[in-house]
Amino acid sequence: MDLSVVVLNWNTCGELRDCLRSIFGQPHRCALEIVVADNASSDDSRKMVKHEFPLAKLVAHPRNLGFSGGNNIAARDTTGRYLLFLNSDTVVTEGAFDALIAFADTRPKAAIVGPKLINEDGSLQYSCRHFPNLGTGFFRNTPLGRLFPKNRFSQDYLMTDWDHASPRVVDWVSGAALLIRSQVYAEIGGWDEGYFFYCEDVDICKRASNLGHEVVYYPESVIMHIIGRASDKVPTRMTYEFHRSMYRFYRLHYAATTPILVRPLILPGLALRSIGQLARYRWRNIQRRLRPSK
Repeated sequence: MDLSVVVLNWNTCGELRDCLRSIFGQPHRCALEIVVADNASSDDSRKMVKHEFPLAKLVAHPRNLGFSGGNNIAARDTTGRYLLFLNSDTVVTEGAFDALIAFADTRPKAAIVGPKLINEDGSLQYSCRHFPNLGTGFFRNTPLGRLFPKNRFSQDYLMTDWDHASPRVVDWVSGAALLIRSQVYAEIGGWDEGYFFYCEDVDICKRASNLGHEVVYYPESVIMHIIGRASDKVPTRMTYEFHRSMYRFYRLHYAATTPILVRPLILPGLALRSIGQLARYRWRNIQRRLRPSK
């Protein structure tokens, strides 16, 4: 078996259907298996998979295990040389899987490969990035960043200085569509289940890099990603999980090298950042309610 595709789902029945149609609706040169990992969805996701996509293996979790836990369990019984972890809110363009496998087979040092991700309108998503730093925390998705949208910290983090049209070794690639060699996945112990949602993709790429493996962005494989269809359903919980994950990533990978005088500022800074994002969500909701109905 060349490729095992694990599609993680939580209450996105419509998007999951589109994702699976895009996979099963095209020919593939590589031998593959499709596993749907459902995190205790309360919609018709499981019923839909069983009736409309009988060739997909459904792994039904009894509760929401988050991104890492849900993917790890579903990956246990896979047999592919490569694992591709795929969000349910993606649509796979023709030949995307074959292109990933063909490239990875010619690049043995590449433990993780990320395809080019695009938005619904065809525009580029910045899905390969540099590792975050303190400047990223201050300027990325914050009032300070909106005040100075062209700040060097955000631009460096998103790697906006090139057109993302050629393969490149990068720090990390998005977990929305992440290919990893099964041998390396086992070597590093899979996804870190200390992350419920967010930053687990940064972490797995960091751990692979620490062992001397390459993380590569490969734009000849293209997948459309409709951002946030699951997380937008619970913005308060996801804001909390995002900042909790940021703090975990900091503790695991940066704390030991952070200047002593800076360390006490990290947790309060993340708390203020979280409060600011929650206030923004609340203000948007108020604006929606105040809009006159058509």
